[in-house]
Formats: sequence, C-alpha cells, structure tokens
Amino acid sequence: MKKFLFMNLIILVLSYTIYAQNPIVPPGVYIADPSAHVWPDGKMYVYGSLDESPNYYCSWRHHVLSSDDLKKWTIHENRFASKGENDQVPYSDHLLFAPDCQFKDGIYYLYYCMPDPKFAEGVATSNSPVGPFMNGKNIPLVGKNQIDPCVFIDDDGQVYYIWGQFTAKMAKLKPNMMEIDESTVKDSIVTESEHFFHEGAYLVKRNGIYYFIYAHVGRAQMPTCIGYATSRSPMGPYQYGGVIIDNDHCDLGNWNNHGSLVEFKGQWYVFYHRSTHGCNTMRKACIEPITFNADGSINEVEMTTQGAGGPLNAREQLDAERACLLFGNVRIEAISADNEALVKIHPKDRVVYKYIDFGDGVDSVSVRVAPGIKAGKIDFCLDMPWHRSVGAIQIPGNGDGKAWMILTGKVEKVQGVHALWLRFSGEGDELFSVDWVRFGRK
Repeated sequence: MKKFLFMNLIILVLSYTIYAQNPIVPPGVYIADPSAHVWPDGKMYVYGSLDESPNYYCSWRHHVLSSDDLKKWTIHENRFASKGENDQVPYSDHLLFAPDCQFKDGIYYLYYCMPDPKFAEGVATSNSPVGPFMNGKNIPLVGKNQIDPCVFIDDDGQVYYIWGQFTAKMAKLKPNMMEIDESTVKDSIVTESEHFFHEGAYLVKRNGIYYFIYAHVGRAQMPTCIGYATSRSPMGPYQYGGVIIDNDHCDLGNWNNHGSLVEFKGQWYVFYHRSTHGCNTMRKACIEPITFNADGSINEVEMTTQGAGGPLNAREQLDAERACLLFGNVRIEAISADNEALVKIHPKDRVVYKYIDFGDGVDSVSVRVAPGIKAGKIDFCLDMPWHRSVGAIQIPGNGDGKAWMILTGKVEKVQGVHALWLRFSGEGDELFSVDWVRFGRK
C-alpha cells in the first residue's frame, strides 16, 4: 500500500507546535486512546497510542502532546519505543498499545502495554513529563486480558493500578510505583453486563465522587462511546452513569473509542478519538468541554469541529478533515504526508462541521476539489442536512481525481453561528475529493 508509506518515515524533528481544534493532531499524525493529565507546571499533557497503518493497531512508538491553552499543541515525538530508535523495552519487540502516565515525587511514570502474552504491561520513567522515558520494566499482573493500564493517585497518596478488557481489574500499587500488591487485586470493578465496559479505563475524582471512565459498548453493538460509572470508594461498588460522548459516524470504518476526563483552568473536558481512512486503526485525538449537574452526573456532549475553542471563522480556510460526522461512503484520508481530504464521495453522502461563525454575513463560497470522471455537486445547508441549500458548487467531470482546482460560487447571505452541512450529489461512485472550504463576501 504505497500511499501509506509516508506514515512510516522517520521524522528527525523531536517536537513541533500545531494550531488545531478538532482533531488536535495535524494531518498525517494519528494519536489515539488519549489519556490526559495536568501536571504541576499547569500544562495539559496527553499520552496515547500512535497509529501508523490501516492494517494494524498502533505502532512501536509513543508521542506525547502538550498544551498550555488546549488550542496550540506541541508534539513531542518518539518519547518511548519498544523497537528501533529509543527502544527502552529490551525484553520484547511487540507493538505499544494504549498508555497512561502518573507523577510522584518528581518522577514521571509511563505505563505501557503490549499484545505480548508473557510481558503484557510495564513501566518506564523520566524526569520530564514529555520524556524520553527510559528503562522499561515488566509489571507482572494477575488474570487475562491485560491491556490498557490506568494509574490513579488518591487524596491520601494511595496509588491504584487498573487494567483489563470486558471486566476491569484493580489493585493497589506498591510505593515504588512499579509493582502491584497482589493481595489487593479485585476483578469486575466494572463489567460489560452491568456497565457496558469494554476496555480503556481511566479514573478521576471530583467533589468526593470517583468517576470511572471507559470505552462503552452499549450502542451500535460497538464500543463507540466514552461512558462512566461513579462510586464513593475507588474500588467500588460502581453505579452506571451513562454516556459522555459517542463517536459513531466519525468514519464508516469506526470501531472503538477510548479517552479520559480532566479539569483544566476551571473547565472540565472529555478527550476521545475518531477514526479515519475508512478503517478502525487510523485514529485521531479530539476534545470537547463537558458540564456536571448538581448531583454529579455528566451531560452527554456531541462531537464538534470547534472542540475546546469557539466556532470556526467562516472566512478562514475550513480544512475538510475537520468534519465531525460523516454519512455514506465518504471518509477522511491522507492525500500527502501533511494533508488530508474528504475522499471516495458517493451520491447522497454528507458531512457536517460544528460550528461555523458566519459573522455579519457572507455571500460566496470557494472549495478546493479534485474532480473525478463524472460531474457532481456540493450543496451547502445550514443546521440540518435536509434543510434547503443556501448555495451550491457544480463540480465538472472528466477528471482523474488527482488534479486539484479551486471553484467559487454564490450563496445566499448567511449570518451568525450554524452547523454547516456539505451534501453531495452526482452520477457514479467516487465523484470527487474535497480539500477545503472557505466563505467570503463580494
């Protein structure tokens, strides 16, 4: 699959800054399973899996994301690896699945897991929240399904280790942060049958309530949701709470979700991921603000384009890959090492961007497209996909799907903040691709 070869190139730059809303990672970078933490320096740090192929989950490396405003993100590359450059796991060369991180007494502990039946989970350390993390050591665990570690430090200083798939397991960690106390192991903290638990545990405490966050398998017969359960004790019993966010329809090949819950400068957020490329293994981290009710319950939120920021400016370039819901055959796919687009568009497909600020009014729209063999059309609708089109762009045929052009057309005067739907029509499959949209005023 030559078009994916660029994803595996070794990047020499160790860190760089990106400006993003959702997703919070740039085109060509796929970080999933985001475990978010705010450390003593006041910055947000995200530890996650690094996806690199549509053919398998994750990779042999971990990047780290950091931000001081949730809008500008720095990517710190290859801060831990199980093979190749910066290999710190001498006993195994397996892939690295979802990680977590904790901080204690000046040391940052990266907890990692691998599909290795003998050495499933381990820990590495660093003096910096972005690593590099060194000297990976195996953590022997009790029981099967040993994936997705989570480490939580309670107010009294006791540290808890959580892991598992289908049922969540928990134990106390010894003071060295590298061994579990096997006498404290407890299974079925939350379960598939009672809480819709699939995998991806994350534990946080707020106002005396413990929130157990996890990949929730109660909808669409897939673990597309981030769900939660609550307790007054870290080891339960936990009462099912509900869904925080559902990533269903982020991509036609979507399968799972995995995330975290964290407070930053007085506002709480849910981190989660979305799929791309029409597959379940090329995922991108995203963020949404959340609210709590007086009883401690959490209101479900929708996926948006704006994420932690405000609505996007309609007069600035709206990159196609920021679509938050996709219906039909359309998907987001890399078209170069640093660009993604909406591709494989069929008639009646549609996508939405939430939310776009049209300000005091626009009356024109431009799109960058790569036409296919058959002619097509993009209709622009506001708020709901079945609402009347406020304008359209006719896409010529006789193209090869590779040559890009910019087309401009008129739209009715649009003002204020709206969800923007792109509705596609034409004859034949794979009509054209879309790189970006921008509105203007004549």
